[in-house]
Amino acid sequence: MSKKILIINGHPNMESLNYAISGSYAKAASENNASVEVINIGELKFNPNLAYGYKKEIKLEKCLQDALAKIKDAEHIVFIFPLWWGSYPALMKGFIDRVFLPKIAFDYDNNGKRTELLKGKSARIIITMEQPAWYYRFISRSCATIQLKHMTLNFCGIKNVKTTYFGSIGNMGDERYKKTLETVKFIAQKDVC
Repeated sequence: MSKKILIINGHPNMESLNYAISGSYAKAASENNASVEVINIGELKFNPNLAYGYKKEIKLEKCLQDALAKIKDAEHIVFIFPLWWGSYPALMKGFIDRVFLPKIAFDYDNNGKRTELLKGKSARIIITMEQPAWYYRFISRSCATIQLKHMTLNFCGIKNVKTTYFGSIGNMGDERYKKTLETVKFIAQKDVC
């Protein structure tokens, strides 16, 4: 049986390295018998503002309903995004706010005990950045990774989360660009197994 993989690309620009990474990952995973779905957040039409917090329900747009169905169906979720101001793009944050909701991604019982509703899934986070990856990890203290991995995914039950960083992309030449996509193919092959 093939592994169900969902790629969530948080970069709004179709000409970005992130789109190339998403395509490379999808191709390699498919070639290794995975069933692959892709969500390009920048192509969705939705209001990213969770205007009332959790106090009042906001009906999910059709594209978010479809995204939610894909998230629930996936066994492995790959988040690909650029590091902007120490976090992911605002549209990706809005996507997470609108989709990872109570009674969908997590819930509480009458005693206040949290239930993780996305338990049993695994994930990979792939982050591109202008700064060197070592600087992000040791000086910036992996802020976006902590936010997504621990404060969102782990909270909802996705505990097996691996991370990959591609740093100093601003001065990336053709050779390094190709090597990056080859590395992504290798990562996808490992994730499928």
